[in-house]
Amino acid sequence: MFTGIIESLARVHSIETHGTNKTFWIGSAISHELKIDQSISHNGACLTVEEVQNDRHRVTAIHETLEKTNLGAWQPGHLVNLERCMIMNGRLDGHIVQGHVDTTATCISRKDLDGSWEFRFEFPKKFSHLVIEKGSISLNGIGLTIFNVKRSKFDIAIIPYTFEHTNIQTITTGSLVNLEFDLIGKYVANAQGYPGKKK
Repeated sequence: MFTGIIESLARVHSIETHGTNKTFWIGSAISHELKIDQSISHNGACLTVEEVQNDRHRVTAIHETLEKTNLGAWQPGHLVNLERCMIMNGRLDGHIVQGHVDTTATCISRKDLDGSWEFRFEFPKKFSHLVIEKGSISLNGIGLTIFNVKRSKFDIAIIPYTFEHTNIQTITTGSLVNLEFDLIGKYVANAQGYPGKKK
């Protein structure tokens, strides 16, 4: 379980393909502190640490993860947001994030407002019942508040600290990002019989 508060930026060093899986070596300021079998959020996708070597760690994404996230598009040099699991005796500074990516979204605009930034994203319409004005969302693992919600589109506003310390700085028009919708909202929608729910 995560909070959406990014702990460190990381960089993809190398990628290997094994069947339908991809193995990534990731370098970061916290990699040397990680332990084998630890769950770490990488751009919002929960992956298991398989090996640690100094300032790098190794993780593998299986076919299911590659299909539902932007991990399949990663290349060496790609910047990645990292967050370790939350500690239950601490403050929940963001919102509840499972690390289970629901879908991807595409950036359709980016505005520099001379001190802050606004981005607009478009996502599959079948998830539109899970977004609300001023609601929470995990975008590449970053816990954010959305606004200007219009069916399958929403905006986010980014402060300088978040821009400088996450890979939101690399997002431009056409970029693909990972989305995880609010967990409580998903349970409520399921209980109320959201559109498309299997009966």
